[in-house]
Amino acid sequence: MTTGPVLFTDRLLLRLPEPQDLDSWAEMAADPETMRFLGGARGREEAWRDFALRRGAWDVRGFSMFSVIERATGAWVGRIGPWQPEGWPGTEVGWGVHPAFARRGYAHEAAFACIDFAFDLLGWDDVIHTIAPENTRSIALAERLGSRDRGPVALPPPLDDLAVHAWGQTAAEWRARRR
Repeated sequence: MTTGPVLFTDRLLLRLPEPQDLDSWAEMAADPETMRFLGGARGREEAWRDFALRRGAWDVRGFSMFSVIERATGAWVGRIGPWQPEGWPGTEVGWGVHPAFARRGYAHEAAFACIDFAFDLLGWDDVIHTIAPENTRSIALAERLGSRDRGPVALPPPLDDLAVHAWGQTAAEWRARRR
């Protein structure tokens, strides 16, 4: 069913979300700790709408978050990738990982590939990650990717009540570090 880009890393395959991903997507969405900084835990119906939104953004924008698949097992790991809905404060590469796959370095591996994709194939000049100041794990990942805190930004409704900072870097900064 996938009709779009497919990225490969050492351990992961990144492809468009497909219907068979929904069960794992909904499990992740229902986990309060995982979703603490991603708008809160959601039931299956809301998870389906988020899933459909991310898949549909591929048609509308030409990019969106990828479903991240563990190559060794075929298991759904999470959703990571480029993201910029209407009113977003910048061109973002964001992440969310199923709790069963947390702390394995998968978010870094996939985000790294997605930043390359955003700069090299989408032609972006800048990438941000919108992160709550108390989300220490995502801040550590952003720092490991080379991003720095640019300060508070406002998200569009219905997320406008969330306090987040934009962590980011330019394409030139990314490429200079890659050399």
